[in-house]
Amino acid sequence: MQRELADRLTLCTFKKGALIHDAEKVCTRSYFIHQGLVRVYFLKEGKEISEYFCAEQEWVNSPRSFMQQRPDIYYLDAIEETQVAGLDVQDLLFLFGNFPEMERYARLSMGTAYGHFMERITSMRFTTAREKYLHFCETYSDIHHRIPLGMISSYLGITQETLSRIRAQK
Repeated sequence: MQRELADRLTLCTFKKGALIHDAEKVCTRSYFIHQGLVRVYFLKEGKEISEYFCAEQEWVNSPRSFMQQRPDIYYLDAIEETQVAGLDVQDLLFLFGNFPEMERYARLSMGTAYGHFMERITSMRFTTAREKYLHFCETYSDIHHRIPLGMISSYLGITQETLSRIRAQK
């Protein structure tokens, strides 16, 4: 299995600020991040709204677009220079079909992602701005200091001014 996976991966580097996936297109690749930081976001009334962040040792794509092979709302961009190994959707399907451990890994990864999304929904609905920020810092404890404040405030659904006040109280 390792050989089959290695044969299908393509290594590439995205420069800081590079658009990795355009929401107007179908997401045909998933990326394993070796080094760097990626933001998944959408546009609302011309404003970028950060949905989540992925860093080293994580896979990133536009999930619904990747799995359903149709465009959706998510863009991906590199917050810093990012080195990845890319895998095409057809190759992933081949690996799932031929190696049950790959499918099991994907199910476990999706379960973890689902748990994070449920936590985020609860945080967004039932907590104060300060609690949202503290939850963000806990969730992204290894990388929150690498994410620009404007992206954090859009993720939290608060203004940069409110975020600055919260950070000053910490």
